[in-house]
Amino acid sequence: MNSLHDAYCSSPEWAEILVGEVLPWGLAGLPEPEYAVELGGGFGASTAYLLDWARRLTVIEADATLAAGLTARFPTVDVRHADARRVPLADGVADAVVCFTMLHHVTPPAAQDELFFEAARLLRPGGWFAGTDSVASDRLREFHDGDVYEPLDPQTLPVRLMAAGFGEVDVEVGDRLRFRARR
Repeated sequence: MNSLHDAYCSSPEWAEILVGEVLPWGLAGLPEPEYAVELGGGFGASTAYLLDWARRLTVIEADATLAAGLTARFPTVDVRHADARRVPLADGVADAVVCFTMLHHVTPPAAQDELFFEAARLLRPGGWFAGTDSVASDRLREFHDGDVYEPLDPQTLPVRLMAAGFGEVDVEVGDRLRFRARR
């Protein structure tokens, strides 16, 4: 991430928005899982929230420094330094796989599709893949100057999720994008 993006994503202001608005909206109506996998824990604001949502939690983080920070901050969480497209967990282990405001950092779209297939692989039958992301805008493209910025297309997302093996796909767009899909 560029330094501005890094500073914002690690700020208390962003954590407050994530915990106060984004996560409650992203998870509204979903059953609390026994075991959840979070893809892209980042600085840990969503992880802190998910500790009260799932009985057991594994976090996958591609950045080694962020993964080490998550491990230190959350000793009861299984943190894995790994690519979310190749998670070192067995097939069908999770009741829920979630990711929040991170998919636009996965490029190209074919890599996002690999992540969707991996989420489906990790889920038990009936499990949920859910998350949120930003909606494409010139302002966000500017904010991501020097970063990876591959916003999701809400029009094609349902078909992409179904191709990865999901049913009951729901995509909602407002100020942000929310998706849910059931394996």
